[in-house]
Amino acid sequence: MSARPSRRTAATAPRRATPAKAVAAVAAPAQAMALYEQVKDHISRKIQEGIWRAGDRLPSENELVTQFGISRMTVNRALRELVEQGRIVRVAGVGSFVAEDKPQSTLLQIANLASEIRQRGHDYRCDVLAVERISATLEVAAALDLRTGESVFHSLCIHREDGLPVQLEDRHVNPRQVPQFAAQDFTLLQPSEYLVRNVPFDQIEHVVDAVMPTAEQATLLEMSPQEPCLLLTRRTWSRGVPITVVRCLHPATRYRLGSRFRADGNPVAG
Repeated sequence: MSARPSRRTAATAPRRATPAKAVAAVAAPAQAMALYEQVKDHISRKIQEGIWRAGDRLPSENELVTQFGISRMTVNRALRELVEQGRIVRVAGVGSFVAEDKPQSTLLQIANLASEIRQRGHDYRCDVLAVERISATLEVAAALDLRTGESVFHSLCIHREDGLPVQLEDRHVNPRQVPQFAAQDFTLLQPSEYLVRNVPFDQIEHVVDAVMPTAEQATLLEMSPQEPCLLLTRRTWSRGVPITVVRCLHPATRYRLGSRFRADGNPVAG
């Protein structure tokens, strides 16, 4: 019986492990500044560095389109947002210009306008147009918790910064609370400063509205009647009794109102 050759099992060569493909760690590129933001940043830096000053004309939209190699729509968005931020003004058919700096007055406290203006190194002047005793209208009587027709003090002043009117102050005062109000010289001490010094208050109310001036108000403020204004109406009380109600009218292109305060409601100094 012939022996059958034994079946040899071929040794299977070990399979080489397929080299793992190196995965390149590609860092995600930092997001580039949006094109319209680049235009805004360019213009803002020129203004901040004093290269372009208030009243200077900016390059035209076409010039900015060519300079940045972007669309007119993108340039238009940049300019529109700069207008909204108060950095520039645009005049139809003329161009874009660096806006005048608008002083800011505090909103939560009673601002000493004369001190604020002088701290900026500017000249302050108060034109006193009227200090009188009149009969309270229905609106004034309601604000001061008096009867219609009852006697109240009334003052009308124009506050100027470097000769330019920045506020028309129309004030009514409760004579029961401030009997000596009409005897003061408000060219030396503005009405709000006199009241703060002499009539302590424990409550204050501020209401701000955007309004259009009357023809008379526009004339007094030396502005166009088509130009909007900020109207700050303020009332103060002492032990629940109203002291004064005042309407402060500011040309919107010359002034702004704002405050910074802590979470507890107290204003931040400085």
